[in-house]
Amino acid sequence: MIKDCLKIPVNLDNGNSIELKIESTSKASLFLMTGNEIIDGESPFQIIEGNCYDYEIPSEYTLRDTHGIVISNKINNSYGTIAPNIYVGTLSLDIYRKAEKFGEIKLEVRSVKTDYRTDYRKMLSNITEQCLDLIFLHSSPVTQTAETDYDKDFKTWHQRFAFVKSIIDTDEFSESVNKIISSPSTKWKENEIEKDIRSIGRLRNKEIRQIAGARNRINLPDNHPLKSNHLQSVPSKIIISGKIETVDTTENQFVKYALQSFLVFVTDFLTRLRSESKTKLEAEKVESQLEQILGHSVFKEISNPSTILLNSPILQRKEGYREILKIWLMFGLAAKLTWKGGEDVYDIEKRNIAVLYEYWLFFELLKIVDEVFGLKPDKSLIVDTNDNLNLQLKQGEHFAVRGKCDKYSRKLNVCFSYNRTFSGSATDGNYPAGGSWTKSMKPDYTLSIWPQNITENEAEEQELIVHIHFDAKYKIEEILQYLGEVTDLVEEKIEQSKGTYKRADLLKMHAYKDAIRRTGGAYILYPGKEKNTYKRRGFRELIPGLGAFQVRPSENNDTGSEELVRFFHEVVEHFIDRVSQREKAAYRIFEIHKDEPMKDSQLKETFAEASGSNRGFLPDETFVLVGFCKSDEHFKWIEDTGLYNLRPGPEKDPIFLNSEITGAKYLLLHSEKEAVTDMLYKIKDKGPRIYSKKDLINLLYPNPGHEYYLVYELDNEAIPEFKNKEWDIRKFKNYKSGRQSAQPFTATYSELFRTFKK
Repeated sequence: MIKDCLKIPVNLDNGNSIELKIESTSKASLFLMTGNEIIDGESPFQIIEGNCYDYEIPSEYTLRDTHGIVISNKINNSYGTIAPNIYVGTLSLDIYRKAEKFGEIKLEVRSVKTDYRTDYRKMLSNITEQCLDLIFLHSSPVTQTAETDYDKDFKTWHQRFAFVKSIIDTDEFSESVNKIISSPSTKWKENEIEKDIRSIGRLRNKEIRQIAGARNRINLPDNHPLKSNHLQSVPSKIIISGKIETVDTTENQFVKYALQSFLVFVTDFLTRLRSESKTKLEAEKVESQLEQILGHSVFKEISNPSTILLNSPILQRKEGYREILKIWLMFGLAAKLTWKGGEDVYDIEKRNIAVLYEYWLFFELLKIVDEVFGLKPDKSLIVDTNDNLNLQLKQGEHFAVRGKCDKYSRKLNVCFSYNRTFSGSATDGNYPAGGSWTKSMKPDYTLSIWPQNITENEAEEQELIVHIHFDAKYKIEEILQYLGEVTDLVEEKIEQSKGTYKRADLLKMHAYKDAIRRTGGAYILYPGKEKNTYKRRGFRELIPGLGAFQVRPSENNDTGSEELVRFFHEVVEHFIDRVSQREKAAYRIFEIHKDEPMKDSQLKETFAEASGSNRGFLPDETFVLVGFCKSDEHFKWIEDTGLYNLRPGPEKDPIFLNSEITGAKYLLLHSEKEAVTDMLYKIKDKGPRIYSKKDLINLLYPNPGHEYYLVYELDNEAIPEFKNKEWDIRKFKNYKSGRQSAQPFTATYSELFRTFKK
């Protein structure tokens, strides 16, 4: 029942009764549950996470809690605010008068997601099942000694009970038990019974021998065909052997033992709970369920086993039995598994569903990484210590699965990380090191891919690695509410100032993409079921990009992860494409930034903008061919034809036709007599062509001495920025003196500006 105000009566330890009043400005956020509305022993007084609630308590009392959720008014401690934020579960509030505690009241903090209870149970079950798969990855037991041996460390009992409850409290468990009870496995067994001799039909040797020697005999009538001098009487009853159908099979013994193991665990757990609580009510409910099942007549005929054959075909294949076997194996793991991060999610009184979703997603992503790359975690994920299995996952602590992938045409190194920290730079300009170039960043999950022949550090420095980040957001149901277009930017500003800014998650994805070097994408993972998706490409290819994927716990395994699997495959296809735009851009970034910029290489002169057809004009990458003019006759030929010819040169001193020479955009001419020149021409964009000696003769070239020449076509268009300028070619860095001064060489457009005569 929705309430505008909760008025909660509290009976104090001193015999007094007071009232705690709670109000909220948010609609439909206060509930008073009655009768069947109360679920699993929850408190009838319920509030919604993420809201703030004003409370009032009589003036001589104060309200406190152990989670920092209660904020008392500094002027009057009887007033204050209850702000659960992301806390979900039973919230215990202590009532104090001065320094003495006089009472306690419990509130149930409900998740904004109505199906969070189902999600909680399903995610626990999935995590247990996947941990079991990891345990049995390398070996599988065939027999198991049927003895119960529980660890007595109570610190992990709440965690283990949550595991066990999540296994038992499922439709799969109930359906499996019902299938076994309705159609149990049976066998025929030898049975001996004492039977009246008059009702026996065919006699075998064993029965015939009893006729001669058994006691409690009766005399045969005189006319009976069996009566003779040797046989005067027969026993009234004899023991005969036969076969009867029984349910006392090895498989049924296992089922009974499994159910008894569950019951022993839950009962033992109950004895350790000292006070009434939601946990105790849940445990009592599970205990009652198991006792009811074991009270069925079928189980009364079944004896206890001494050993269990796990390789029984019936246990492994028959419906009902195979499910109970799996559940029992999961229970065995649950009873032994400890998790240093478990207190965040397995405290039944708390149920931090958002953190559990984060853990659950780790295992879902782990399955995808295995499917796409063939990577499995090593034994460091679950460590066997002191007869316990310790799951090495904890929110905020780094765990990585690394390996090599040889499935594709490009051999890859792959690293899937949970809570990886990309350290921030303490100083300016730490490029090309990896990490964040501002403050440290820690995405929930990161997929890193780089070529197999180099280390990760080398891949970072050479721009050959790609990081893709994912963050878990359990609270999001409809992604476009958080990441979609905003029509009222003024209202968005107001929300931001109030701390209710919905698109903060989008900005966080941008922060990952823009701050963490070599990031190819950042994506939100959330448990939605909407038809709309949100993905944006930074340019024209799959990555870099931003977006969101729906991945949800589901009873029928409809998790929605198919889209995420498809995305991982697309990432691989993109990464193995050696001519992708991202690959080219990565090389250009590496080539540009690999060296420190030289202070004397700056160019701040006025010249044509690099736009339109001139967009590719970069002064440091635009080359000038410095060519030799051998005579006045040669110069006149250049002026008349608009051509300049370049001879290959002798074998002992050849001219290498590199990209700088063949791709030159300008020609600066000089003669043997003059090192200072103002003869600067533009070269047409077609580039040089090969002319033969005959071709040059036809063009009236004076005395060609070689068979082939490289010929440039010149443009007489004026170059405004170099009007009335002249250069001393001896100042160019590639100039060679002496006999080699006539050899052509190249300079950059920037060098023209830095070397002309003032």
